[in-house]
Amino acid sequence: MRIRRPGWPRLPRWLRLPRWPRTRAGQRRVLWALMAGCVLALLPATWLRLSTADRLRTTADVPRTEVAVVFGAGLWDGEPSPYLAHRLDAAVTLYQAGRIEVVLVTGDNSREDYDEPDAMRAYLTERGVPDRRIVSDYAGFDTWDSCVRARRIFGVDRAVLISQDFHIRRAVALCEAAGVASYGVGVAAEHDVTWYYGGTRELFAAGKAALDAVFRPDPRFLGPREPGVARALATGR
Repeated sequence: MRIRRPGWPRLPRWLRLPRWPRTRAGQRRVLWALMAGCVLALLPATWLRLSTADRLRTTADVPRTEVAVVFGAGLWDGEPSPYLAHRLDAAVTLYQAGRIEVVLVTGDNSREDYDEPDAMRAYLTERGVPDRRIVSDYAGFDTWDSCVRARRIFGVDRAVLISQDFHIRRAVALCEAAGVASYGVGVAAEHDVTWYYGGTRELFAAGKAALDAVFRPDPRFLGPREPGVARALATGR
């Protein structure tokens, strides 16, 4: 009688790794499938790069536009994170140079103890942007939501978008898809762990961006139209 030695339990068939094909034809099919998968995975990122190639500018050469949109990028102890502070600094530069008139700050305020738009507003006013020239969007939960709400809630049809260089192409492409004619200012940042994480994340976020641009879903929260941008534009500098 054969005695079975104790060991790890045998895995179910559906959990086992597939075996490498033994025939050359089977191996070629696997390689072609892998190559096709890589191409499909990179298509959204390629679309972002090609569709926004002529829409990127710097703070020195961006066309004069009434509204700038600054996307939230996290808070540290209630204050803008370094990445968000760099975005806001670019908005201050544009306002002081007379290239923009109103700043729409869009971010997350989904809970009581976390308020990106108010922290962004405080940062801007401390650096000389009048409070009456700042409009807050408290439901900018992601880039698509911010772009859709800028158009449908705040009536923005043309804007300068401000974000980090690894995110700005996606922001421009999504705002264009949402009906906002956009130029993007990509703020340079130190190539630290956060920068590499953000760049890697963009490869995966590009796929969602492509789906958003095609299917154009409603944002998580829409709500009634708000006259904040029009009212801010009507006030003097």
